Amino acid sequence: MEKAIKVRLREQKNKSGRISLYLDFYPPIYDADKKKETRRKFINIYLYEKPKDRIEKEHNQVARMKAEQIRSEYELRLFNKSFGLVDRFAGKADFLAYFYEKVRKRYTSKGNYDNWLSTYNYLEAFTDGKCLFEDVDEKFCERFREYLKTTTTIKSKWTKLSQNSQHSYFNKFKAALKEAFEEKLFVENPARRVKGIPQDETHREFLTIEEIRALRDTVCEHPVLKSAALFSALTGLRWSDIMKLTWADVFHSVVDGYYIRFTQQKTKGAEILPISEQAYCLLGEPQSAKERIFAGLKYSAYTNLILARWVMNAGIRKKITFHCFRHTYATLQLTMGTDIYTVSKLLGHRQLKTTEIYAKVIDKKKIEAASRIQL
Repeated sequence: MEKAIKVRLREQKNKSGRISLYLDFYPPIYDADKKKETRRKFINIYLYEKPKDRIEKEHNQVARMKAEQIRSEYELRLFNKSFGLVDRFAGKADFLAYFYEKVRKRYTSKGNYDNWLSTYNYLEAFTDGKCLFEDVDEKFCERFREYLKTTTTIKSKWTKLSQNSQHSYFNKFKAALKEAFEEKLFVENPARRVKGIPQDETHREFLTIEEIRALRDTVCEHPVLKSAALFSALTGLRWSDIMKLTWADVFHSVVDGYYIRFTQQKTKGAEILPISEQAYCLLGEPQSAKERIFAGLKYSAYTNLILARWVMNAGIRKKITFHCFRHTYATLQLTMGTDIYTVSKLLGHRQLKTTEIYAKVIDKKKIEAASRIQL
């Protein structure tokens, strides 16, 4: 249990000659905007230092009453938080502002940030830019779910949101509500009984071992991109994890061979991943610990164009993105007999059902193979 925080009203004379009122917290509280602890919060209420007439005296009287009201509300909010009680003032708070703060906190993870930002944009459109916590109940959640299922994309009024975009955005919305409930901003999670939007099964493109060998033997305009792509196919690492990989993450032992230790950008999970000697050779000559291994690799439309040309020059007619190399790793592991639980751990999946998508791909290939034999 946290120690209860005292909130006092203080005065400070400013340059204009007026008195500025502010709140004084003890012990200090964490300011999310400044990202540090503070004891002061100015409330934009001012007093006349020496009131000249009745109007100025009345102004000071009303201003002090308003300031005291703000002080007592702050103290009650902090008291409720200290003792795990729901904040009864939260209903009047701006839910859109709260959601946008959740978006900002995911800025370091590009794919995740983009999804959260898109969710915010659709939520803002759904609410016409105005939404308080007290507006968000079970019926609101159901209406937003139906909105996502029927609305068109922000980029084109003729194109409906894809099933997987609906699934992703509604999940982000529910995740924010869960966090708000855990922060005592809701008495009950309003989305607890609301069904999610099912995910559509999409085709996950991957390369065969022969196609990987063809890429290995084909020149790429961007040698670092080639090394990174093949490394992904041999390790299953995502683009975001490969981008930030440094020599400090690479280890070797006589017993275990080569392995890397890193924190997944997407899940923030700490991972230890064994890598083959062939994968290690793609890293090049060891550099100082802080050096990025794939220095010069960056995401851009031009990089995607180079990747597409490299794939085409290798004689491959599939639409391949960088993430397909991770799909390739998972599919080849399962094809070659690695059990699904081990593959799940190698990929850093939190849930086995995420890995099962690749198993379905293998099953489909088996069915296709069986159908080729006709009497």
